Amino acid sequence: MKYTTRREFIKTSAAAAALITIPSVSFPIKPKPLLSFSTLGCPEWPFDQILKFAVDNNYDGLELRGILKELDLNKCPEFSTAENIKITRSKIEEKKLKISDLGSSCALHFPEGADRQKNLDEGKRFIDLAQRLGCPNVRVFPNELPKDGTRATVIDRIVQGLQYLGDYARNTEVNVIMESHGDAVKADELKGIMEAAARPNVGLVWDIVNMWTVTKESPVNVYAQLKPYIKHTHIKDAKMVDNKPQYVLLGKGDTPILQAVDLLYKDGFSGFYSFEWEKLWHPDIADPELALSDYARVMRKRFQ
Repeated sequence: MKYTTRREFIKTSAAAAALITIPSVSFPIKPKPLLSFSTLGCPEWPFDQILKFAVDNNYDGLELRGILKELDLNKCPEFSTAENIKITRSKIEEKKLKISDLGSSCALHFPEGADRQKNLDEGKRFIDLAQRLGCPNVRVFPNELPKDGTRATVIDRIVQGLQYLGDYARNTEVNVIMESHGDAVKADELKGIMEAAARPNVGLVWDIVNMWTVTKESPVNVYAQLKPYIKHTHIKDAKMVDNKPQYVLLGKGDTPILQAVDLLYKDGFSGFYSFEWEKLWHPDIADPELALSDYARVMRKRFQ
């Protein structure tokens, strides 16, 4: 039989007591920053090429804003039938990618009539598609806000549209997220729209540069007001030429985009940092092979 010496007993007992009496300390763990890119940036690429590029460049997901210049995803072969949707979803999952959101063209500023119904119907179709793809978000636009006395009326229409689509998506796992876009780029107005919409599945896409190029509001002030509603982001950079943005690679422009990125990261933002390289609208900017790979490299380095 092995006997324990008095010295060994005291040493063992002290260690055990320390384990019992020292309180456990937990440290907050920031979520891994998730990178995606909008397919707006590669309008000439077929879907399989998009998937391969995302994997090869260590992206986590894709923001689907059209394929081969067709912006209505329901008309793209990959999403045109139930069987094709199933195959496409399997392809994405096999690559260990996620769809960050579907970018619809649904705009909510229209008055009652055919144009408004057309846009709301598109929003509903995209919600249905997102649910079948396991995608958490559908992007919509606020868009045109007049500067005259009818501005409040149009804002009410936007709120009602968000409520309508939010209610339509109520029994799904899909959020309706409105981008800071068009004339709706002031933080206080966006906050007011979100407060009035008052739906748990309605939120915002914070397009930092869309806002800053118009309002010059500090990202610190904007984030303080909009933080509760931000479910997705659009990241890009630009130089201001004659008071108009000219898009450049990340970190090469005049905007406070990296300040906004740092704010989100330090606050533990769990959504996607999605690169919106607007190649379809601006064909003269850098090709996607360069811009999309550069974005992934710069952002990963930023998060080290």
